[in-house]
Amino acid sequence: MNTTFTIRRASVSHQPIVLTLIEQASAWLRGRGTDQWARPWPDERRRDERVRHGLELGETWIVWDGDVPAATMTIRQAANTEVWGEMGKDAAVYIHRLVVSRASSGLDLGGVMIDWAVQRECALRPVEWARVDVWTTNTRLHEYYERQGFVRCGTCPDARYPSGALFQKAADGALKSDISRIKEATR
Repeated sequence: MNTTFTIRRASVSHQPIVLTLIEQASAWLRGRGTDQWARPWPDERRRDERVRHGLELGETWIVWDGDVPAATMTIRQAANTEVWGEMGKDAAVYIHRLVVSRASSGLDLGGVMIDWAVQRECALRPVEWARVDVWTTNTRLHEYYERQGFVRCGTCPDARYPSGALFQKAADGALKSDISRIKEATR
């Protein structure tokens, strides 16, 4: 396995790859004592539409280990105000559907991807925060984000929303991180 990965903006044609990464993570999570992604939320059709929408908008990225998809994430500049409320007005980068394949787990690829996303956004515009909404009941995932420097900053007001645990970290902390293991592909 390479120690350097390539990241490329995904296109709509990559939807099966993104969904496969999500399904593989879902299968792994079922054995980890969490209900996260036990079934697509709110259902498979609408989950797939959200994934496709991110691809159509050019917000979804795939990290490649050679020609093997190693991870994916969606990066948004704007908050879902139904989730983030007034905090959504802040200058932030919002990271969604961060999924690392089991073959690439244990390499801190997710942490490097987060900092890469923050550094990329900061090069384009002022950013104060990196933010994620995390599966409400997956406390192991909460702990993961805390190890990445995030702090819990609230809860989604809609109790039915499954990713209602809100976390953020100051963007300037990510600016100091070494992201050299990820190289953005030029088209």
